[in-house]
Amino acid sequence: MATKYLHIPRLRRVYVWELPVRMYHWLNALVIIALVATGFYIANPLALQSQHEAVAQYTMGWVRYVHFAAAYLFFFNFIFRIYWGFVGNKYANWKQFIPTTKSFWVEMWTVFKKDILMLKGKEHVSIGHNPMAGFIYFLTFIAFMVQCLTGFGLYAPMSNWWLPQLFAWVPAMFGGDILCRQIHHWSMWFFILFAVIHVYLVFYHDYVEGRGEMSSMGGGWKFIEEDVFEEKKHHSPKK
Repeated sequence: MATKYLHIPRLRRVYVWELPVRMYHWLNALVIIALVATGFYIANPLALQSQHEAVAQYTMGWVRYVHFAAAYLFFFNFIFRIYWGFVGNKYANWKQFIPTTKSFWVEMWTVFKKDILMLKGKEHVSIGHNPMAGFIYFLTFIAFMVQCLTGFGLYAPMSNWWLPQLFAWVPAMFGGDILCRQIHHWSMWFFILFAVIHVYLVFYHDYVEGRGEMSSMGGGWKFIEEDVFEEKKHHSPKK
């Protein structure tokens, strides 16, 4: 009787996410959670029943303090990521996020058909971010910028430090504090929606592809088929 052999592809361990990228990712996740939670409270405070004077509890003061502290971490973490987009490895480079070539748009459409429309076809393998994810991250960077502008613009009248004062012109550009606050609030919902989709797709790709998608943001390594790695290495432009 003929024996059937199962073909097991050779895998290469590839160091994709550098430590600064992983630190940026997890710090960003933590501060966004803090910003969303405190932002909801600031917009619609709870009616806390207590026999003590409000001035003695300082509840809103502490919530605002956490919000502002997280905002500074968010801002400087964002500035650092912009810098690392120029000095990091090719998987962190800005070329992975901005669709400047025809091949980028073609690959992005392929990923869209596979992930969103669930159409059958040849599997698209990306070592770093796939083009669709890269473009979505580029949109989040724009949203980050909007949040920083509107947030520090609203904070400027309450601070004497020079950094928030650099954004004092922002509310006037948006037509006043009310509209600026609304834009700041709407941008928050973009992050919430993005987080839900992001977590789902990470689990989806990790389950379907089995290349260490989830663990890679902890240790930095992915496992890629040898032939796929050589093909990507041959076609990818040098940094």
